[in-house]
Amino acid sequence: MSRTVILMVLLMLLFMYVGNAVGGEQGMQTAFLAAAGMNVFSYFFSDKLVLKQYNATEVTAQTAPQLFQIVQRLAAKAGLPMPKVYIIPEQVPNAFATGRNPQHAAVAVTQGLLQLMAPQEIEGVLAHEMSHVKHHDILIGTIAAVFAGAIAMLANMTRTRSATNTNSERSNGGILAALLLPIAATIIRMSISRTREYKADEGAAYLTGHPEWLMDALAKLDGYSRQYTMQRASNQTAHMFIMNPFNGIKGLSQLFATHPSTEDRLKALAKIQQKLQ
Repeated sequence: MSRTVILMVLLMLLFMYVGNAVGGEQGMQTAFLAAAGMNVFSYFFSDKLVLKQYNATEVTAQTAPQLFQIVQRLAAKAGLPMPKVYIIPEQVPNAFATGRNPQHAAVAVTQGLLQLMAPQEIEGVLAHEMSHVKHHDILIGTIAAVFAGAIAMLANMTRTRSATNTNSERSNGGILAALLLPIAATIIRMSISRTREYKADEGAAYLTGHPEWLMDALAKLDGYSRQYTMQRASNQTAHMFIMNPFNGIKGLSQLFATHPSTEDRLKALAKIQQKLQ
């Protein structure tokens, strides 16, 4: 929880800096109120916002029995409450977990994951997501997604206002803020993603007792993500998925990847497999 509080405070300070750069003291006060409101909204509703973005539909034991039973089994083994289960109408295989705590968690998988993966591979992926729930990664990841989107909008606003601001000092401050905000959003996503993916992979390996299930799934996920991009994927939510939805896009953006390389993840899982054997 401390990481979440630190993230919220840093983002509030960032908003206040931008507000001051664009609108002086009044702008800083407005930004403070906006950031405080966003913190409250993000804590209680950010998971619903992300699920709605991807048109996720909640399923039950009656509507998706195999998927529901896998999640139910993993939750019991991990000593976690049963999360809500969602399916995303998307053919590219992927998955993520969200929610503010294990008592209010949700896991979502794409339709493509269910169609293209073997049952054991689906279980490996869901074990990874349940590990995120157990490690309390889901709140900070979801809040970061909301704030990253807000930062992008704030950057556009500061660029527009700076172009029409007659106060040169304030205009320069706004331009600087507009340049730094997208970088800040990227740093926020990177800072919470890479290490936690390794830990969730490890948690999944021990939860199922079969690291090869997740290894096979990651290899497939990597292959599909390099050929296809999810229709509704966004930079703001990319860090939430088990596999970066933008793996297939080469260039400078790869320097700011939100996930470790699949090759490194497979090597780490192979070491765990050797230990278990």
